[in-house]
Amino acid sequence: MQLPERVKIVEVGPRDGLQNEAAPVPVEVKLGLIERLEKAGVSVIEAGSFVSPKWVPQMASSAELFQQIDQKPGVSYPMLVPNLKGLESALSVGVKEIAIFAAASESFTQKNINCSIEDSIARYSDVMVQAKQHGLLVRGYVSCVLGCPYEGEIAPERVADVARSLYELGCYEISLGDTVGVGTPAKAQQMIDAVTKCVPVENLAAHFHDTYGQALANLFAVLQRGVSIIDSSVSGLGGCPYAKGASGNVATEDVLYMLNGLGIQTGLDMERLLQAGDFISRYLQREPASKVARALSAAD
Repeated sequence: MQLPERVKIVEVGPRDGLQNEAAPVPVEVKLGLIERLEKAGVSVIEAGSFVSPKWVPQMASSAELFQQIDQKPGVSYPMLVPNLKGLESALSVGVKEIAIFAAASESFTQKNINCSIEDSIARYSDVMVQAKQHGLLVRGYVSCVLGCPYEGEIAPERVADVARSLYELGCYEISLGDTVGVGTPAKAQQMIDAVTKCVPVENLAAHFHDTYGQALANLFAVLQRGVSIIDSSVSGLGGCPYAKGASGNVATEDVLYMLNGLGIQTGLDMERLLQAGDFISRYLQREPASKVARALSAAD
């Protein structure tokens, strides 16, 4: 069994995690979380998004947040944008990398951004043109790759079609999201097998939620297929507002524990990562969702 020697961790907690909180988290708290993640060795931190504050009020302060980040050399701070208006907001504050998002489910796309999959890709073609003119890196997301809250099973070929479209638009990396966390290892491998027929595996990331407790197993399964980029969220923050019952992203601490056990390099420091998780969990007044954090806390 051949596994990657090194895995890049993309930390999505400040955006994908905190956007699902009932109340907006203050900028100074987000900055404190980002600073602690930097100290833990995280090199990619998804900091926020330029979406409508009407629909995602938790991200309304993203421009202010980005302007106040003390950006460190070697660390990138991508911001999610849904359209040209979002891109203009990102450019106005000097964002260097953005992320765009599509889905492998027609129903989810309609519920999420009120258009078809085809129309969503067409919208992003305009975003890509502007992004390239300004020298921005663009990452692409595909949601519902292992199941949809409205349609159920999603054919791997549909995932591959959407991933190929984003890759051909110019996305340097495609993050494949099990948005509702219903996937299992065999299905995760089948999905990767389909996608790698049209997108190189080195350009793919796994973004798995842990609703059914399968995220780590699914990640191990796709590592065996050569995936070497993992999205995760410190302390297991997150969920999906359009998928009832969907729990948070897989916890970064738990992913790191597994990768350390496999001898896979990440550059992350577990102790400092736990400190970042403890910081945000204390603010949110809840126990960390990370099993590693809970186990170590109990041991103390």
